[in-house]
This record gives sequence, C-alpha cells and structure tokens, in this order.
Amino acid sequence: MDAHVTGVILAGGQATRYGGRPKGLERVGGARIIDRVAAALRPVVDSLLLIANDPAADAWLPGVPVAADIEPGLGSLGGIRSAVARARGSALVVAWDMPFVPSGLLAEIVRTAADGTADVVVPESGSRRGVEPLCAWYGPACLPAIERALAADDRRVVGFYDWVRVTHIPVAIVERFGDPAQIFLNINTADDLATAEGTPGQAPDAT
Repeated sequence: MDAHVTGVILAGGQATRYGGRPKGLERVGGARIIDRVAAALRPVVDSLLLIANDPAADAWLPGVPVAADIEPGLGSLGGIRSAVARARGSALVVAWDMPFVPSGLLAEIVRTAADGTADVVVPESGSRRGVEPLCAWYGPACLPAIERALAADDRRVVGFYDWVRVTHIPVAIVERFGDPAQIFLNINTADDLATAEGTPGQAPDAT
C-alpha cells in the first residue's frame, strides 16, 4: 500500500461565508486560519491538498493543489469522500476553520495509523459525537464505505464507521497536546473568532 500521507485541508462544502469572507481566511493571532492549518500539517505529511469549491481557492495557498468536491452539496461527508478520493495514499484531514490543531497531535494520529490495523484514526473529544472526524486520518478503504453511505442518503459524517476499522486516539492522549475544547475549536461565528483570539498558548506547531 502507498505509504504516502496527503494532508488535506477541507474547505469544500458550499464555500460557506463568514463575515463576507470564507471563514478559513479569517485571522487568529495575526495569521490566517488556513495558514495555521497548513503549518500544522506540513511537518507531518508528504504533500498538501486543498479541497475547495470557491473559484478563488487557487490563490489561497500558492503552490498547494486545489480540487473541488466530487459532488458538491453533500456536507462534511462529501468533503471527506473527496479528500480520500483525491489524496495520494491516505488522507490526514483537517477542517480549514480549526486554528489550534497542533502538529504533535497530527503526528500521533499518523503514528497510530502506521501499523496498518485501521482504516480510520480519529481523536476523541468532548463533542456531541465524542470524536473529531474533521481532524482524522482516512485510508483508501474508506472510499467504498463512504460511497455506500451516500448512496443510502446517509450523510452522517461518522455513518460509514460501522463498515471500516476505526481506531480512537483516547482523550487522555489528546490532552497531552492541550485542552481538547481548544484544540478542536472551529470558527463558525464572530463569537467563536473572539474566543479564538482570546485563547493563550496555542500555536499550530505546538508539540
């Protein structure tokens, strides 16, 4: 199997706008969120890929290839499908509105995936799902399972997990890299951005 790991920045969907701009272009700590995500991924992966449907996306990360969703309008699961399908080898996916995901945690996810016993490696958190599927590793075997779910009109982002091998990164390990509530904070509102701006001691290259 191809050992290449593609870091996929997920900005697809409907190119949702935040404050009149794509939200990943907002700044936290003086840096665009998309740049923070790219900086966290680069030390861990072999290449980067941006999944985005916005016609302006080619200019967001110069030198990083851009691909659109295979089928727009399928939500986050459609984005993961596109990431797995477009990636060389496996896909380490991070949503482009998560400014505080550290390289150390991403490296832990890739290390866990390296033994070949999982198709998905996903960190645990205090979210309603209990895991963070938009900060996770996906192997090629996920693609037929995702397509099976979509064909059944099941767009739950973890709906296909029952059909693949899933390994969790326990929250106790996640906590070695910071507070999960901060690590997995995503920017959906002006209040979220204000919260991110007020978050001390978090950097994309934290280990």
